[in-house]
Amino acid sequence: MRLLGNILWILLGGLFIAIVWALVGLVLCIIIIGIPLGLQCFKMATLTLTPFGKTVDYGGGIGSTLVNIVWVILVGWWMALGYVAAGLVNCITIIGIPFGLQSFKMAKLALWPFGAEIRNL
Repeated sequence: MRLLGNILWILLGGLFIAIVWALVGLVLCIIIIGIPLGLQCFKMATLTLTPFGKTVDYGGGIGSTLVNIVWVILVGWWMALGYVAAGLVNCITIIGIPFGLQSFKMAKLALWPFGAEIRNL
Protein backbone atom coordinates (compact mmCIF):
# COMPACT_ATOMS: atom_id res chain seq x y z
CA MET A 1 0.00 0.00 0.00
CA ARG A 2 2.89 2.36 0.76
CA LEU A 3 4.35 1.85 -2.70
CA LEU A 4 1.02 2.47 -4.44
CA GLY A 5 0.36 5.54 -2.29
CA ASN A 6 3.80 6.98 -3.02
CA ILE A 7 3.49 6.33 -6.76
CA LEU A 8 0.11 8.10 -6.87
CA TRP A 9 1.47 10.91 -4.70
CA ILE A 10 4.44 11.45 -7.04
CA LEU A 11 2.27 11.38 -10.16
CA LEU A 12 -0.31 13.79 -8.72
CA GLY A 13 2.12 16.55 -7.80
CA GLY A 14 4.46 15.27 -5.12
CA LEU A 15 7.46 15.24 -7.46
CA PHE A 16 6.88 18.86 -8.47
CA ILE A 17 6.51 20.05 -4.87
CA ALA A 18 9.61 18.09 -3.77
CA ILE A 19 11.64 19.66 -6.58
CA VAL A 20 10.47 23.13 -5.55
CA TRP A 21 11.45 22.43 -1.92
CA ALA A 22 14.88 21.20 -3.05
CA LEU A 23 15.43 24.27 -5.24
CA VAL A 24 14.49 26.61 -2.40
CA GLY A 25 16.90 24.67 -0.17
CA LEU A 26 19.69 25.06 -2.74
CA VAL A 27 19.11 28.80 -3.02
CA LEU A 28 19.15 29.17 0.75
CA CYS A 29 22.35 27.12 1.03
CA ILE A 30 24.10 29.36 -1.51
CA ILE A 31 23.57 32.20 0.92
CA ILE A 32 25.76 31.11 3.82
CA ILE A 33 23.46 32.50 6.48
CA GLY A 34 20.55 30.54 4.98
CA ILE A 35 22.13 27.08 5.38
CA PRO A 36 20.07 26.11 8.48
CA LEU A 37 16.88 27.08 6.65
CA GLY A 38 18.01 25.28 3.51
CA LEU A 39 18.55 22.07 5.46
CA GLN A 40 14.96 22.25 6.70
CA CYS A 41 13.80 22.68 3.10
CA PHE A 42 15.67 19.50 2.15
CA LYS A 43 13.90 17.75 5.02
CA MET A 44 10.55 18.89 3.62
CA ALA A 45 11.59 17.76 0.12
CA THR A 46 12.39 14.29 1.47
CA LEU A 47 9.01 13.93 3.16
CA THR A 48 7.14 15.50 0.26
CA LEU A 49 8.62 13.12 -2.31
CA THR A 50 7.47 9.89 -0.61
CA PRO A 51 5.35 10.53 2.50
CA PHE A 52 3.71 7.12 2.81
CA GLY A 53 5.59 4.81 5.17
CA LYS A 54 7.42 7.64 6.91
CA THR A 55 6.93 9.22 10.29
CA VAL A 56 8.28 12.39 11.84
CA ASP A 57 9.81 12.35 15.33
CA TYR A 58 9.93 15.71 17.04
CA GLY A 59 12.61 16.52 19.56
CA GLY A 60 15.42 18.95 20.06
CA GLY A 61 16.16 21.24 22.90
CA ILE A 62 15.72 24.87 23.73
CA GLY A 63 17.78 25.91 20.70
CA SER A 64 15.45 24.11 18.31
CA THR A 65 12.43 25.60 20.04
CA LEU A 66 13.76 29.15 19.74
CA VAL A 67 14.62 28.74 16.06
CA ASN A 68 11.23 27.12 15.42
CA ILE A 69 9.49 30.14 16.95
CA VAL A 70 11.32 32.42 14.52
CA TRP A 71 10.51 29.99 11.67
CA VAL A 72 6.80 30.00 12.57
CA ILE A 73 6.67 33.79 12.63
CA LEU A 74 8.51 34.26 9.32
CA VAL A 75 7.37 31.42 7.05
CA GLY A 76 6.05 28.40 8.91
CA TRP A 77 2.49 29.50 9.51
CA TRP A 78 1.61 30.15 5.87
CA MET A 79 3.33 26.99 4.64
CA ALA A 80 1.47 24.93 7.23
CA LEU A 81 -1.76 26.68 6.29
CA GLY A 82 -1.26 25.66 2.66
CA TYR A 83 -0.74 22.02 3.64
CA VAL A 84 -3.80 22.09 5.92
CA ALA A 85 -5.91 23.51 3.09
CA ALA A 86 -4.64 20.78 0.73
CA GLY A 87 -5.39 18.17 3.40
CA LEU A 88 -8.93 19.41 3.87
CA VAL A 89 -9.57 19.37 0.12
CA ASN A 90 -8.20 15.83 -0.10
CA CYS A 91 -10.37 14.66 2.80
CA ILE A 92 -13.57 15.68 1.03
CA THR A 93 -13.66 12.30 -0.72
CA ILE A 94 -13.08 8.91 0.88
CA ILE A 95 -10.39 8.06 -1.65
CA GLY A 96 -8.52 11.26 -0.81
CA ILE A 97 -8.38 10.72 2.96
CA PRO A 98 -4.96 8.96 2.96
CA PHE A 99 -3.53 11.83 0.93
CA GLY A 100 -5.13 14.38 3.25
CA LEU A 101 -3.54 12.69 6.26
CA GLN A 102 -0.14 12.94 4.58
CA SER A 103 -0.76 16.63 3.95
CA PHE A 104 -1.53 17.13 7.65
CA LYS A 105 1.75 15.35 8.53
CA MET A 106 3.61 17.76 6.25
CA ALA A 107 1.75 20.74 7.73
CA LYS A 108 3.06 19.88 11.17
CA LEU A 109 6.61 19.54 9.83
CA ALA A 110 6.29 22.82 7.89
CA LEU A 111 5.24 24.52 11.11
CA TRP A 112 7.94 23.05 13.40
CA PRO A 113 10.88 21.61 11.35
CA PHE A 114 13.92 22.20 13.57
CA GLY A 115 14.72 19.23 15.77
CA ALA A 116 12.44 16.92 13.76
CA GLU A 117 13.68 13.68 12.21
CA ILE A 118 12.03 11.76 9.38
CA ARG A 119 12.06 7.99 9.92
CA ASN A 120 10.89 5.07 7.84
CA LEU A 121 8.22 2.91 9.44
